[in-house]
Order: sequence, then structure tokens, then C-alpha cells
Amino acid sequence: MALSPSVTNELLRQLDHRPNKKLGQNFLIDGNLVEKSISMADLPTNMPVLEIGPGLGTLTERLLAHGHPVYAVEIDRRLDAHLRKQLASFIESGQFNLLRADAVKYPTGDLPEEIDDFAVVANLPYAISSAWLEGLLGSGKLPLRMVMMLQKEATERMLACPGSKTFNALSIFLQACYKTGGKHAVPGQCFFPAPSVDSVLLRMDRLENRFPFPKDVRVLIRRIFTQRRKQLGSLIKNENSDIQEVMLSWLKRQNLCPTIRPEKITGSQWTDLARCLSEKS
Repeated sequence: MALSPSVTNELLRQLDHRPNKKLGQNFLIDGNLVEKSISMADLPTNMPVLEIGPGLGTLTERLLAHGHPVYAVEIDRRLDAHLRKQLASFIESGQFNLLRADAVKYPTGDLPEEIDDFAVVANLPYAISSAWLEGLLGSGKLPLRMVMMLQKEATERMLACPGSKTFNALSIFLQACYKTGGKHAVPGQCFFPAPSVDSVLLRMDRLENRFPFPKDVRVLIRRIFTQRRKQLGSLIKNENSDIQEVMLSWLKRQNLCPTIRPEKITGSQWTDLARCLSEKS
């Protein structure tokens, strides 16, 4: 079960560790939410799980107890050492694999290449959630399911619809590969220290007809969305002649006016652009 605030504080004192705000360290102290994460995932017993930012190991221990092989990525030196000591028997048995690294650079940790079906269950560090998720989407290894604790505002951006103020490049990339499988509101007092924002436990299920955007197209769309309020016809002029040619042809194909703004274009239309660019290259 999750540790109480006082026990969490005492353990952190013993480890000589202060929660690092820069790393987005907020430790889950609500046992019901730990079990909620696992039940929401609804995974077969032996399915491998990728956990980003295991922290003190509260969720990790329950995942292991449910029989899941766990591959975790933890950047913090003290927490890494604590986990290796606390979960030594699981490391020795091979059920728990821990990589001390930056999860943005290693989005799937030490997950073996031969594993195709796996899940993500994680209390994601808020400071890296978007960057890690985009790295995962570009890694070539897409989990069957993801259950993630996220900042509420981040969730709203990820699930945003075209035309809304929060619709962005990550909305496009994520929704081309996943659909929402459920969400649960989580108040700040469920964490230590309590963040100043509300959180959401979000489940995402992999689509059968998914479309992972190629890296060069992701870079292009991100660049376009840095000026999301400008007309697309104007933004196209900033690209090289080959991309300009494809994009102008794509606008006609989709019956889109050059005065349209990037945030008004649907995910399926951006997917069509990616296919057009891939055919050209």
C-alpha cells in the first residue's frame, strides 16, 4: 500500500532526499489510487509493464505483487539506490529491471527489443510527461495500453480537439495511435508534497489502425504549431521548395484554404499530409 505523508517524509529523511521540483517529484500516498491504477490497466498477469519514475517504489511493489515483470526508469541517484535495496529479491529473480537514466532519452528503458505487447503504468513526473510521451510515440515500440498519472492541464492538451486553444502537435501524434479508455480525477492531497495542480489518472488504448508519425513530419508539425495562430499558407513559405510543393498540393486535395490556421486542421488531415510527404521522399 501507499505510504502515509508522515512515513513518506521519514523515509525521505532517512534517504537524505528532498523531493526535486525540477524533476516533478510528487510521491503518491493514496493506496486506493495505487490499486486504481492497476485495476484500470486490467492487464494479463504476465504482461510486462514499463514504469517511468518509480520513485519510492509504491506502485512498483504492487505491480510486482500482481505478477508483472516491471521495467522501470529512474533518473534520481538516491531513489535508484533505494529501489535496488528495497526490491533486491525481484532484481535477482529477473522480475524487476531498473535503469538509472533520463526517460526522455530512453523512453522504453531496458525493455527487450523482442517484447511487442507491454503496458505503461506510471505516476509520470509532470516535468517530463509530454517530452517522454512524444519520445515513446517516436520510439517504434508502442504499448498496448497506458495508464498514466498526469497533470490535469497536460491531459486536456493531449485529448484536445481541433479548433480548441489547447490542440497541439502532441494531440495529433497521440490521437493517431491511441483512444481514451477512461479517466479519473485526482486531487493534490493524494501526493506528497501536494502539487498546486489537480491530476488525472488516464487510460489510453492502442488503436488497431494506428499511424505513428515519422520523425521528420513530427519535427515539421511541431515547428508549424509554434506559430499556431498564423495562416498555414504563410507558414508554408518558410519551408523548402519540396515541402512547399507537397503541402500546397495537400491543401487542394483536402479542400483547405491557405488562410486556415494549424489548430483548425484535423488529426486525419495531418495524417494525410504525413503520407503525402512520405510518398514524396
